[in-house]
Amino acid sequence: MIRIVVVADLHIHSVYSDGKATPREIIRYAADKGVHVISITDHDTFKGGVEGYRLSRSLDSRSGLKILVVPGVELKSEAGDILVYCPNEVDLPRSIGPLIDKAHESNCIIAPAHPFDTLRNGIGELVYEYRGWDAIEVWNARSSRKANSRAMDAALALGKPGLANSDAHIPEHIASAYTVLYIEEPSSVEDVLDAIRRGLVKPVAGTLSLGGWLKGLSWSIEYRMRKLYGSKQDL
Repeated sequence: MIRIVVVADLHIHSVYSDGKATPREIIRYAADKGVHVISITDHDTFKGGVEGYRLSRSLDSRSGLKILVVPGVELKSEAGDILVYCPNEVDLPRSIGPLIDKAHESNCIIAPAHPFDTLRNGIGELVYEYRGWDAIEVWNARSSRKANSRAMDAALALGKPGLANSDAHIPEHIASAYTVLYIEEPSSVEDVLDAIRRGLVKPVAGTLSLGGWLKGLSWSIEYRMRKLYGSKQDL
């Protein structure tokens, strides 16, 4: 079966870092919004992505819920935040050169996250110093239009596919920006990774509504208060 549009949101955070929702809640919400592929990319850990992948396989077999979860991570490298998507969890170095090499050795996809959103740890002009990117996040729903425009320019200059993602930290933000995959209905993580490598993608820009932005701000404040004053079980 060929879908006209395969919708993918490949930058989502869960309770395993600074997100509000569990992997199960993220999967359910994404499915309800008509998303076919997601990646849970928690900060410096594959836990959310790996759990999400296992849950998606289980839910598919038991309830027929059709959504594919790609294991991923938003890694804080020595230069800034980098998205890595892998078939399995991988131990990754923090230096960009070795990180790119390790990602490719492990059949992973690597892309700088919001590269010109320097207030949120983007790598900035360093994006031009490395040719090993598989893609570039050219639109992040939480970044400014100027930052996203500069990321688009970088992708064009480097000849790399562009990804658009929500960077959702609350489920309501999922698919506020997304990537279209021009492939048959993906049956495996490798199908998605191969589509990105081949450039069979189209970024679809989107921004947060005022209400969505306020909900995100409310969660950000709540998370920081929990981190400062709450127990580990509260996070």
